[in-house]
Amino acid sequence: MAINAEVSKNDGESPVNLIRRFSKRVQGAGLIPSLRNRRYHARPKSRLVIRKKTLKSIKRRAEVQELIKLGKMIEKPKRGGRR
Repeated sequence: MAINAEVSKNDGESPVNLIRRFSKRVQGAGLIPSLRNRRYHARPKSRLVIRKKTLKSIKRRAEVQELIKLGKMIEKPKRGGRR
């Protein structure tokens, strides 16, 4: 997908004006947002990876609860509350 933003110099036009026209053309074509979307695109995680991560967190949560019951770990106070 190649979109070209091309401008040609008019008679008696200053280089600054030419750069300004080019910038306006690029903005009008919407090139910058589309390039940023492509640059920072991350692949969606597979179902297997999501499941493994969820199972790992569930296992860790159960271990922490067990340690709290045995008295080997102190329970953190809940954050927030009613206002």
